[in-house]
Amino acid sequence: MKDKIQEKFQTLFGEGGEVFASAGRINLIGEHTDYNGGYVFPGAIDKGIMAKIKLNGEKKVRAFSLDYDEYCEFGLNEEDKPEQAWARYIFGVCRETIKRGGKVEGFDTVFAGDVPLGAGLSSSAALESTFAYALNSLFNNNIDKFELARIGQSTEHNYCGVMCGIMDQFASIFGKAGSLIRLNCKTMEYKYFPFDPKGYKLVLIDSCVKHELASSAYNKRRASCENAAAAIRKNHPDVEFLSDAKRLWLEEVRDEIPEEDFLRAEYVIGEVQRVLDVCDALERGDYETVGEMMYQTHFGMSRLYEVSCEELDFLNKLARRCDVTGSRVMGGGFGGCTINLVKEELYDAFIKTAVEEFTAKFGHAPKVYDVVISDGARKVE
Repeated sequence: MKDKIQEKFQTLFGEGGEVFASAGRINLIGEHTDYNGGYVFPGAIDKGIMAKIKLNGEKKVRAFSLDYDEYCEFGLNEEDKPEQAWARYIFGVCRETIKRGGKVEGFDTVFAGDVPLGAGLSSSAALESTFAYALNSLFNNNIDKFELARIGQSTEHNYCGVMCGIMDQFASIFGKAGSLIRLNCKTMEYKYFPFDPKGYKLVLIDSCVKHELASSAYNKRRASCENAAAAIRKNHPDVEFLSDAKRLWLEEVRDEIPEEDFLRAEYVIGEVQRVLDVCDALERGDYETVGEMMYQTHFGMSRLYEVSCEELDFLNKLARRCDVTGSRVMGGGFGGCTINLVKEELYDAFIKTAVEEFTAKFGHAPKVYDVVISDGARKVE
């Protein structure tokens, strides 16, 4: 990828320039907890976005996407927003940096990525983080890393129409090889935990399906959680988010809220605790407990939060049958991937069985992505 970027850059813009990169992410556990003020547990992965950038002394950006084989030119004022969706991410990062008092002037860039699109690995956050980090470095803006993550999040909100949480950009900026990051989405406190599962592999099985009800269902579940938190707050005023609540407090309001809201809240409260249990298990090197927590999360997402689907439930049950240590749906649900923690000696048989049986049942093969926990945003050379 780097060689292709260098070659295209030289053709378009000549010599010079610096190379920056950032990563996609996985989330080992802690799903649908971010907007409930709970913990998430992501890590950057060895797939991401890479860009070569050179200042051009003008007031415009000249950008080429290798993946889309498209060129785009735009200015740095609000009215200069480009038409191409991919270019808006770069434009948004420029604008959000400027809004924070950072210096941004014209530059030339060629970029490409190897994050599988549509697999829930946050290619957009990787793109935003690459350019946020690069502009901060090139213009010596001294913007701190938290704010670089927020620049990416604000780009999604203000220029791409996605009201996302902070987890994806946080993981892309703060990612560290061999470590996962426990982030408290209420306080933004974080801690690195070593993740070096010797004798195990981490692999994603991509169902290659995305069911349409994802966005409306997401909003509905968020409303259920807020309704349950409001009911609990009447008895326990300190409960700001559902993550602040105890399971017993939810039981107190069972008759006051719809059964659906109760189930959603039951999942979230359990999931917040599972993140903490997984962190404790990792510190002991206990990957069997980590795996069991992953299965519990899948059960909760399927039966209580109801964001799984037939394809993902099939992959999860198959993983259990193949003695996979841990497996669950990763991301918002209704399609996408399962994330699986597999003993190395079982890996080949599991992948073979999963591909064969999934293809036979659903008429198309799933995709398989091995992942390694890697560094986040950085200068490559």
